[in-house]
Amino acid sequence: MLFTLLIVLCILTTLLLFTALILRLPAFGRNPLGDRLKRVQGSAQYKGDHFENIEKTMLMAEGASYTKMMSEFFKKGIDREPKKKLPFVRTDLHSLENNGFVWFGHSSYLLRVENRNILVDPVFSDRASPIQFVGMRAYEGANTYHPQDMPPLDAIIITHDHYDHLDYQTIKALQRQTKMFYTSIGVGQHLEQWRIPKEKIVEMDWWESLEIFQNATLTAAPARHFSGRGIVRNKTLWSSFVLETPDLKLFIGGDSGYDQSFKKIGDKFGPFDVAIVEAGQYDVKWPQIHMSPEEAVQASLDLRARVLLPVHWGKFTLALHPWNEPIVRVMNEAAKRDVEVATPMIGERVYLKKISSLPQWWNEH
Repeated sequence: MLFTLLIVLCILTTLLLFTALILRLPAFGRNPLGDRLKRVQGSAQYKGDHFENIEKTMLMAEGASYTKMMSEFFKKGIDREPKKKLPFVRTDLHSLENNGFVWFGHSSYLLRVENRNILVDPVFSDRASPIQFVGMRAYEGANTYHPQDMPPLDAIIITHDHYDHLDYQTIKALQRQTKMFYTSIGVGQHLEQWRIPKEKIVEMDWWESLEIFQNATLTAAPARHFSGRGIVRNKTLWSSFVLETPDLKLFIGGDSGYDQSFKKIGDKFGPFDVAIVEAGQYDVKWPQIHMSPEEAVQASLDLRARVLLPVHWGKFTLALHPWNEPIVRVMNEAAKRDVEVATPMIGERVYLKKISSLPQWWNEH
């Protein structure tokens, strides 16, 4: 009996040491310290020792099981990945026109506004994971673009610190060609840990606005989600953003469950030319932290957007639904509610002031 207990103790100790060593890898970043922590603690969203959503939010639905969820995730699902290589367009990103937009799959895209380049939530690694031999791989065709394809960047916007929005390898590869990083409060500690100079990092709390360059104002806005790269959650904030120029108004949605914040943002800043809204990686097991496709359509109506551009799909399998179900359901709901939807292929350049419906390229893939 004693011998068995010693073996169990040794195994547990080894697992704890291994976990501790893994968590020290650079990709995990670091939670806020010093002045950054003081700023975090002064936020209206920070309660006790963590950030909270405006509305009460559960990460998992009542009765849902993490064990069952993981068991289902690793089973082979129906069409959870494309059957063949996704179509894409090879675009020279150095020649993107003003008010141009290029989507790279999931939540990564390049904007050209006021003749400046802004990259949002760039993830160009093979996996949305801190360890590149673990996790779901990017779909073939959706892995076409890489950091070396990016033009010089005036700004990178990071909505929150999850691995499918903030990728260590990508940020390290892009840091020298990027002038500034704009993100939610607390997230800057990860960047500083990765040796991004402090003077190149700007953290924003909800409803804070600043002119990021001449004629371009960025405002951080609420989202309903959570954060965390290690074991501890909600030490950094999650946000959506509003980008305004004299001739363009853009909603940059991070991850979010549906709530009344979309209407508040629409009332305060709308109407928008385009609302870039997440529409994938949802499930009935976590209905409050990601929107269903139908809720994404409703969010665009709340925002008073001329065009809905659905993202957070088309590159990684991070949920149990078929890979193209998000866009199919968005299109069905949008048709019922007379909402215009833009669906560019990966790499396809579009013009945000005149963006309109595009061919349904995801069929038969």
